Amino acid sequence: MSESNTGRGVTGEDEVVDLCRDLIRIDTSNYGDHSGPGERAAAEYVAEKLAEVGLEPTIIESHRGRASTIARIEGEDPSRPALLIHGHTDVVPANAADWTHDPFSGEIADGCVWGRGAVDMKDMDAMTLAVVRDRLRSGRKPPRDIVLAFLADEEAGGTYGARYLVDNHREHFEGVTEAIGEVGGFSFTVNENLRLYLVETAQKGMHWMRLTVEGTAGHGSMTNDDNAITELCEAVGRLGRHTWPVRVTKTVRSFLDELSDALGTPLDPEDMDATLAKLGGIAKMVGATLRNSAAPTMLGAGYKVNVIPGQATAHVDGRFLPGYEEEFLADLDRILGPRVKREDVHGDKALETSFDGALVDAMQLALGAEDPIARAVPYMLSGGTDAKAFDDLGIRCFGFAPLQLPPELDFAGMFHGVDERVPVDGLKFGVRVLDRFIDAS
Repeated sequence: MSESNTGRGVTGEDEVVDLCRDLIRIDTSNYGDHSGPGERAAAEYVAEKLAEVGLEPTIIESHRGRASTIARIEGEDPSRPALLIHGHTDVVPANAADWTHDPFSGEIADGCVWGRGAVDMKDMDAMTLAVVRDRLRSGRKPPRDIVLAFLADEEAGGTYGARYLVDNHREHFEGVTEAIGEVGGFSFTVNENLRLYLVETAQKGMHWMRLTVEGTAGHGSMTNDDNAITELCEAVGRLGRHTWPVRVTKTVRSFLDELSDALGTPLDPEDMDATLAKLGGIAKMVGATLRNSAAPTMLGAGYKVNVIPGQATAHVDGRFLPGYEEEFLADLDRILGPRVKREDVHGDKALETSFDGALVDAMQLALGAEDPIARAVPYMLSGGTDAKAFDDLGIRCFGFAPLQLPPELDFAGMFHGVDERVPVDGLKFGVRVLDRFIDAS
């Protein structure tokens, strides 16, 4: 922690690992249909930790078990616009048989905390709790009001979390103009003299969709030129193999320029293979921000092997770049063809903000104080976060959950992957940076 923390009792660095482990051990798997355990236990845990240091948190339940926790910390100057720090407590499901360590054990091994949510995003939840508890125990007010939001349902689009709060309880966000959340502030080591920290300033929009083809039902032994499965599979095959055109947005252009300068070599977004080869473990994450995308993820049809069904369905995870939604939908319909009915299951907008201002300066200052070779750079997230909901309130959102990572760690592969884990040292680094960031913001 900063110098003002020396000589005290328990600090944020001391307890962040245990907070992260505790949160991982609370199973908050989100299956998207309320069949999971829900986030209530995690919301109560967070509320208890905040109440212990004098806050009065509010738990809001949007559906049985689907609970979020909100609290406000009074700043030195309450007349200033407030800052929102948000994180989600739900996680995607995990199959323990696939993991080296049980995904809900919070085990420490090889210098990391292992478990579902270790990077997505109970690490940031724990770092936020650790910093806030430390500051309140020591009487260190932030410069301005801070609203804390620990949210349900982000992994299924936020309908029962951030979106519910924005639509029904926006009074909790009164005066908030800026926010930080997940998937940003992590390091990419260029060389021994430079580490880039990628701050999320943009994210792709989403169209999660159901595709349906109606055909003629019949006996499996007979000729059928109107087989719904055949028609659907051909359309899904075309979509899955389609190469979408490169579209370089403002944020991606800025990132590539920064990376080009850092590497001392030009990067051509039109030459994907050469560009991505220089990005190591983050290539998957960055590569997806150069194009629109549509990934087939589910198929469904039929009920008996000798019956040709009258209908076949597929689900597709579609993502579009800021400014390219209309082009994406037009391309989608052209690829699928007239026989395929397309309907949205869940959709949300793309976001993009500029990489400037006092909050960005505070990020660079805090990172540089803890890592002398740090340079903050903007990047686009290929997925989406709860920032989409908060943008509706006019809040300028960034992804800033600072982690200094070992170069060999496949950070992008941790998200929704097997053996998700976060370095212990990374958690402690994040606590120190967040603490400094709050002072500078």
